[in-house]
Parts: sequence; C-alpha cells; structure tokens
Amino acid sequence: MTYKNNHFSISERKFVLRFFDVFFAILGVVLLSVFLNFEYFNFESRSSIKYLVVLSFYVLLFGQIFEMYNLKVANDHYLVLRSTILTGLITTLFYVFTPILTPLLPENKIQILYFCLAITVPIYLWRTLYIQFVFLPLFFSRILIVGSNKQDVENLIKLIQIKASDNLIVGYFCPNKIENLAVKYFSSEELISEKMILKHQIKEIVIDSYSSSEFIASLTPQLITLFKKGYKITNSNKLISDITEKIPKTHLDENFYNHINLSNGQKNRAYLFFHKVFDIIGAIIGITFLLCFTPFVFVGNLFLNKGKLFYFQDRVGVGGDIFKIIKFRTMISEAENEGAVWTVKNDSRITKFGKFLRRTRIDEIPQFINILKGEMSIIGPRPERPEFVDELSVNYPFYTIRNVVKPGLTGWAQVKYPYASTKDEQYIKLRYDLYYIKERNLLLDFKIIIKTISTVLFLRGT
Repeated sequence: MTYKNNHFSISERKFVLRFFDVFFAILGVVLLSVFLNFEYFNFESRSSIKYLVVLSFYVLLFGQIFEMYNLKVANDHYLVLRSTILTGLITTLFYVFTPILTPLLPENKIQILYFCLAITVPIYLWRTLYIQFVFLPLFFSRILIVGSNKQDVENLIKLIQIKASDNLIVGYFCPNKIENLAVKYFSSEELISEKMILKHQIKEIVIDSYSSSEFIASLTPQLITLFKKGYKITNSNKLISDITEKIPKTHLDENFYNHINLSNGQKNRAYLFFHKVFDIIGAIIGITFLLCFTPFVFVGNLFLNKGKLFYFQDRVGVGGDIFKIIKFRTMISEAENEGAVWTVKNDSRITKFGKFLRRTRIDEIPQFINILKGEMSIIGPRPERPEFVDELSVNYPFYTIRNVVKPGLTGWAQVKYPYASTKDEQYIKLRYDLYYIKERNLLLDFKIIIKTISTVLFLRGT
C-alpha cells in the first residue's frame, strides 16, 4: 500500500510557474483579440506563431530578471504584484520596439496599453491563485530527519524551515529530545519501518551524517531495508548544498578532495570557448557603456567627489598573479593612508557620490578594460587584494582555490550574499565561490547574469 504523492519539487514548481506565465500571457492576448477590436496582434497572419514565440521568450526572460521564479517572491502577494507589473511593462516595451520580430506598431497607440494589460492582469490573477491553492502544506515534501548530534539536527531543521519552506518536517530521530522545538520527536526505541513511513506519508529521509555514531549505525539495517524498497534517503550535506547553493562547511576539512572535484569545468572545451567569447563580446559592449558614462561620472566627481576619477589597485588573479584593477573612485582620496582596511557597511570613507556609484554598480564598469586584457572574466570569484588573501589563507587554507579560475566582474557569491566585511563573512562567500567553481556551466553563468541585472535594477549594490 502506498500513498499519493502530491509534492511539487522546486524544479517542478518553477516549471509550473514558467509554463502558466506564458500560457496566461498568450491567453490574455487571445481574449483581447476575440472581445475587442485589437488590430496590433492578428492571429490570421502567417507570422502569428513567430510573434507568440517572441512574446513567450520576453515573458520568461524578464520574468527571470524581475524574480518571478524566485520561490520566496512567488509566495508573497506584494512582491508578486511588483514583479508582475515590471515584467509586463518591460515585456511590452521590448515587444513593441522589435518590429522585425513582432507586429508593426498600431496606429492607435492606446492598443499598446491594452496589450500590456492583457499580459499583466492574467499573469497576476494566475499568480494569486498559485499562492492561494498551490503553496499549501498539502503539496509540501514531507521529511524525516535522522541524526545523532542534537545541535546539528536542530540547525538542520531550522535551515530547512527558513530556506526551504516548501518542505514539511514530520519529525526527527535523535538520541535526545530537543527542547522548545515544535517538531515531533521519535524516540530511539521506535522503528523506522515502511509502516511508519506510510502512516506519516514521509517523502524523504534525511540522514545528518556530519559524524558517525553508534546511534546512526544502529538504524542502518532499517534504512537499508527502506532503501532497497525504493524510498528516498538523502545525505544532509547534499540537502544543505541544494538548499543554500554553496559548499557545506563540513566539506572544508581534511577530506575536502573526497567531496569536491574542481576540474570538470576546466576540461570542458566547449564551455571554456563560449565563456571566452562571452567575455570578449561583453567587454566590448561594456567599454562602450564606459565611454558613455565617463563624462557624467566626471562631472559628478568634479563637484561631489573631488579627486582622481579612476583608481588602480593590486588584486590577485588566476594562478595567484597580481594585476591592477580599474574602478571609478568612490572613497575619499586619503582613505588608506595607513594601509589596507576592510570596507564595512556604511563605511565613512565612501563619499555620497561614491555611494551612488556603488549602489548602481557604475563604479565597476571600468573593469571591462581588465576583462578585455584577459586579467578578469565577466563571471567568476571577485578578485581580492593580496594583503587580504594572505590573511584569509592563514585562517582558511582552501581560500586560494578561488584562484584556479579568472576572477570576475560578478559572481555567484556576489549575487547570493551581501558585501563581506569580516573574516567570517568572507568564509561564507568562499563557500559560494567554491560551489561555483565546482558546478560552473552555462546555465549557472546565465543565472548569475540575470541575478546581477536584478541586483542593479533593484539597487542592491553595496
């Protein structure tokens, strides 16, 4: 006897969101054409399929940029409304200004507004239904936690509750009960049997394997029996890595190389070729932007940030080589007269104009010169100063592994974690960087670019 599995995985949820966003956008245009004299979009045209494909592409692209497929955003009414409106507006803007790929502009420009509403309103209504009916405990993955260390189990449960809210923790097995924890405790005398799994409709058993113990060993025969019958049993480290999208801290020990292979991305010639081409094309486009922005930054710098326009600073590149990074200056001229100092939040050395440059990421634009010179890449771990690399390498021996790839203008750690101003925060960013180096591929690079665009548009710079 089995139970019905209603759970939608994270990937399934994102697929559903994307599919129905496109479906309702097209449905809105169809209904507009049926019930109103809508001349802009003619379904009798031979090019109508092409027009719909382009519309679908724009909806998915700008939906990604404006975080429509971030599950935290998708579950919040206000954030959904904000993202839907932005997606509808920008999709309409790009759609009407690409007439080679889309219909010619209508003579009656009010139809552009109708087109925007036909996209935005149906998507928002569907997203409201999603929050109301799909994001329910009925569709959550039901998890059982098994661990020997009470503190590790508690930390794992809290992580799942905060970072993976589409999971429902049915209970936990542990030698000792955790006080003040609103999750069911299963004593060590109880069996992890098929009957127990079916009774509680458990979808996945997560083993906290941070350290071996007699407790875990005693449960191994029961777990093996369930594993043979096809039940899903997951290592907690894998779950943590999937949830946080960074290397678990338990992997940064003497067994590091047993867990992580850093060479796959380096051997994929096709990936490296596209990465190089993307860097060259991106650098040329970026330098064009640099030429456009420099006069405005010069004027702002002249009145609000007196001193040199650019600054050059030593950074550690691929293989540990030192190069000069180029940025628009954002700090007072005498910011480091006494030596290298970590930048902190609300740093008093940053000028008012410098804060604007940082929040908009305009200060980073000159680094496209470094990219064109081959010293940096568009995507990779951020280049750090030699003084800080030496200091951090003492505390974290794996820190210099970041240097096996070119440093980047943007990176996984940058889009996933705010500015790091302490050694502990740098350690967290290191785990994101190592995750990128381990998993790097075109899809992950695309996600970083999209998240970077979102960061700039929502002014989340430091």
